[in-house]
Amino acid sequence: MTHTNTKSRCVLPVLLLLAAAPGTASCGETPAGLYWFVPDGMRADLGGKDVFELAAEGKYPNIRKMMENGAYGYSVPVYPSHTPVNFATLMTGCYPELHGVSDGPMRLEGYALAKPSVSGFSSTAKKVPPAWKIFEDADRTVAVVSVPGSTPPEMSSGMTIRGRWGSWGSDFWAVNYEASRGARPRAGNSTRLFFMGPRLTQQVKTVPAQGWKNAPVSYSPPLEAELTAYGTTVYACVYDNTDDKAENYSGVLFSFDKNSPLADFDKPDSWSGWVPVSLKWGTEELESSLKVSLIRLEPSGFMKARLLFDPMNRTTVQPSDAVPGMEKELGPMVDFPDNWPAQLNNYPEEKAVFLSEAKLALDWHRSLVPFMYSTLKPDIFIHDTYTPNQMLESRWWLPYADKNSSRYAAATPEERASALAALEEMYGRLDAILGEAIKNAGKDSLIALSSDHGIAPLNRHVMLNNLFAGEGLLKFSADPVTGVPAIAWADTRVAHLKMIGVYLRPDKLAGPWKRGSGPQYEALREKVKGLLLDLKDGEISPVERVVNWEDAGELRMPKDGIPDLLLVMKPGYGLTEEMSAGLDVFRDSVEGGHKQALLADKNPALWTPFIVMGPGVKKGYRLKSNISNADQFPTLLKLLGMPVPEYMQGKVITELCK
Repeated sequence: MTHTNTKSRCVLPVLLLLAAAPGTASCGETPAGLYWFVPDGMRADLGGKDVFELAAEGKYPNIRKMMENGAYGYSVPVYPSHTPVNFATLMTGCYPELHGVSDGPMRLEGYALAKPSVSGFSSTAKKVPPAWKIFEDADRTVAVVSVPGSTPPEMSSGMTIRGRWGSWGSDFWAVNYEASRGARPRAGNSTRLFFMGPRLTQQVKTVPAQGWKNAPVSYSPPLEAELTAYGTTVYACVYDNTDDKAENYSGVLFSFDKNSPLADFDKPDSWSGWVPVSLKWGTEELESSLKVSLIRLEPSGFMKARLLFDPMNRTTVQPSDAVPGMEKELGPMVDFPDNWPAQLNNYPEEKAVFLSEAKLALDWHRSLVPFMYSTLKPDIFIHDTYTPNQMLESRWWLPYADKNSSRYAAATPEERASALAALEEMYGRLDAILGEAIKNAGKDSLIALSSDHGIAPLNRHVMLNNLFAGEGLLKFSADPVTGVPAIAWADTRVAHLKMIGVYLRPDKLAGPWKRGSGPQYEALREKVKGLLLDLKDGEISPVERVVNWEDAGELRMPKDGIPDLLLVMKPGYGLTEEMSAGLDVFRDSVEGGHKQALLADKNPALWTPFIVMGPGVKKGYRLKSNISNADQFPTLLKLLGMPVPEYMQGKVITELCK
């Protein structure tokens, strides 16, 4: 997905890292261990009531137990309010200006802008050590599961399972297939993982079915399609079992060999069981499993299906010899539903498929907790699932639960109630995971719940590259077959690149990028700032603030690995790199939520719950004010009786100590 350059990422001097603040005693009793659950995108408020109110009403008994026996309040993410930056902040106790992770895709001087030179999701991007390394160096047994920034693994012992997007291991992403007689137009880069990686939705053609044995009777000519990923192929036979004298396709038979059936479906949201399969990763062959789901079938024969792969194997788990036992006890891993950008966001049937997959994921993560405590017996267990982020960013729920969404007013009371109920049920499954930790971690352990950021409603996309193209500052062309746009760097002086800013040079952006300077650079930068701040969507100015790179400290951002201009958007508006022939600057979003390039201080939709209970923590205590994500790790270290390094910028929240 991204390209990592480790040589350019420096670390703090060793002596500074080892220094500790005076007084390292705990807040009284010293806990035996820590379970830290950090579900990605878990906003505190679900639409009128926050998670604390819902727990107090009895909806979430385990969160209620934590509140009654611990301290709780809101935590506020740091700019730019999205995953890699805030996980780095949570896990280091530092702000981006010190830990160095400013974005997911980061560009460094000396490298072309066409692709990122450093991934903020990679463990090599951080300039200071993360929690798991500090704990391991203190001779604690540590388990880290699905945590962004944890791979390639930095631990030599303990266990690391599938850190997301860290350029480590095979990561067999789920793939969707749209099959029709004439392939439908591709949705450009929005079908690619992070808009630049593997294609998550593929267009395939159906052709007359041939060579099928024991195929169902079809009253219309049967069609077939090949669904191929990672060196394996599943064949789909689309048939018509209704003798109504009309072409009316009504079922799909899936098979590896056109002989033995894998699954036979006649309705959406149908899932096969897990089936063993060998998958290719580079030159290696890995044993895995897959599930197939029928998403949609139209009478014309158009079919959409999904292949879901088990991502847990010897390349995504360290130590790798733990995989067979985990597979035997837990079954194939389902880490989270859908992917980013969302692919289950188009047809109504995809809503049910998403929910089915989300339940599979949360059930797997729930079963993992007692297994981990009965086998590895970790002192420290840091556990994440991406499911809340995926559900809250999807089109199907948040727009009908949050009044700040442009879609809320048009929704019926029944739609609003249904959306809220689904979100509350998902949070109930998070609560069940906490319940397993409370039962299995031991009464002398700390139990902590937090998140990296919440999710705010997304109403409109802002297509800045179209704005720049209309001003003659950017040139692009579109592939005649796929429609995918590409910037002509040799003819471009200004470009918006994910996720948060604008790059510019008066002498073109082609070749290795170097930060500009001088009168021409300043004149161009002022022109671009004016374009951004003067931009209007009706009466609304969607760009709230534009910050020069040298003033990045205002946002607590580093000065390297960032664009020439950092953007702060108004709530409801999200940035996209997309370009189009009509050069429209605004379009309504399909997605329902986002968080990038927003300031969280005054935006409660981005606040997350923080709860901790255990030895040394006050019981039933509500924090007097919001804390920062940077405050959580120093506070947990203090509670554990461990040194808080002097370089950490977060504060120890002493008010929660007994």
